[in-house]
Amino acid sequence: EDEKERRPKPVPLGQQEVDGILNRMEAPSPRVKVGLTVGQMVRITSGPFAEFMGAVDSVDEDKGKLRVLVSFFGRETPVELDFLQVERA
Repeated sequence: EDEKERRPKPVPLGQQEVDGILNRMEAPSPRVKVGLTVGQMVRITSGPFAEFMGAVDSVDEDKGKLRVLVSFFGRETPVELDFLQVERA
């Protein structure tokens, strides 16, 4: 028996399921207010830079992102993070 013949066929979605998915995609995602300002010190809580400290360089509330200057080997490097990845130091 051919391998393709043994695989189950996908079941098509009903219109109600499609409409539900599309409605969720169009809904605005909740915004997080962080109250962080440029120059403020933060601690990164998740991701590859977790536990590093840095200074807020810019805040983009529309995108829910901020740029933090993190010091690596004596040199400041900008790192773009989600609001949920940092906490006040």
